Amino acid sequence: MQFLATTGTAGVIDINGTVIVELITFLVMLAVLARYVYPEVVKIAEARQRAVAEQLKQAEAARAEAEEKLKQAEEKLTEARHTAMTVIEGANKSGEQLRQELKTKAEEDSKRILEGARKEIEAERDQAVRTVRGEVASLVVAATEKVIGVTLDQQKHRELIDKAIQEVASGDVSR
Repeated sequence: MQFLATTGTAGVIDINGTVIVELITFLVMLAVLARYVYPEVVKIAEARQRAVAEQLKQAEAARAEAEEKLKQAEEKLTEARHTAMTVIEGANKSGEQLRQELKTKAEEDSKRILEGARKEIEAERDQAVRTVRGEVASLVVAATEKVIGVTLDQQKHRELIDKAIQEVASGDVSR
């Protein structure tokens, strides 16, 4: 590679027809761009900027609305929790009251059953005492007939038996 030496002055432009045509073409192009293209580019850029600003405004409004809805949802959730706690407390109180009522009823039923059993036992005991008295009376009559050998009249006989039974029952046997 060899470098060819050129003659001329360095850094100076020769003004000739080509340079003038290029300069005029450049200025015409600049004028066409300034008149027709740049205003459209600026309009599009400004429209885009307005659209972005509008979208940002809408996004901010949507964010504010979402925050408001979130706040409302949290309030509803808090209210629902409070309502649930109230319902649970009411159910607990109702359950406790029902338990107390059932307990009271069971105790009353138990007392009623016990009282009925006591009355039945008392009636059975009275029946047994009457039966035993009747048998004792019969045995006393039979023993008296054998010992005395004579039968007393029925009325006198009954009076003696009842008196003997009463003395035995009271524990006051004095002979």
